Amino acid sequence: MKILAVDSSGLVASVAIVEDDVLKAEYTTNFKKTHSQTLMPMIDEIVRMTETDLATMDAIAVAKGPGSYTGLRIGSATVKGLALVLDKPIIAVPTVEGLAYNLYGTNRIICPLMDARRNQVYTGLYKFEGDAFHVLKEQAPLGIEEIIEEINTLSEPVIFLGDGVLPYKDKIEEMVKVPFLFAPAHLAAQRAGALALRAKEMFLAGQIETADEHKPDYLRLSQAERERNEREQSGKERV
Repeated sequence: MKILAVDSSGLVASVAIVEDDVLKAEYTTNFKKTHSQTLMPMIDEIVRMTETDLATMDAIAVAKGPGSYTGLRIGSATVKGLALVLDKPIIAVPTVEGLAYNLYGTNRIICPLMDARRNQVYTGLYKFEGDAFHVLKEQAPLGIEEIIEEINTLSEPVIFLGDGVLPYKDKIEEMVKVPFLFAPAHLAAQRAGALALRAKEMFLAGQIETADEHKPDYLRLSQAERERNEREQSGKERV
């Protein structure tokens, strides 16, 4: 099985090619360039370096959200275009699940944190039991205090990762009552290789969609939509 995986949901841009259980190539950057500048050149580079014919892919995986609205749109448009041209299915992986899959094999509860601004994080709770990946709490936008309270009630060791760790590190250290760790840098951010392995499980379970069916899952309204709704609500109240 061959999967091309793309993750542009956050600050990191990452692409990978996985064939069966072999990570043939992975290209990950975390720099001050937009994903529209980097994503296709990164795909071109790993295809060229591995002498891969994209027509041999079984599916194309993408982080479907949540995350940056612009990043998700770029990732979605990229894989939709490839899927249409190549006539391949899309595997739309929940972003937070793909992030959690970085820590395959840990016996701790995994808590990814993506900075969602407005004093919220995109988060969920996950656990591995042997090879089995379990979703304890589906991904959702939450206040950092909410997810910490839930972690404390579980009374199990936890490991945190994601770009939401740094802005809330002090609060985590102050409020978490169970043993906890922060993932090291090489495992703490989105990686398309981990996304591809989660996608493989989903593919085998029949969780695929066509290019026409695929769309990002933002989990909440964009800032522009929220501001428009606030203006409309304010106008109604004045009337």
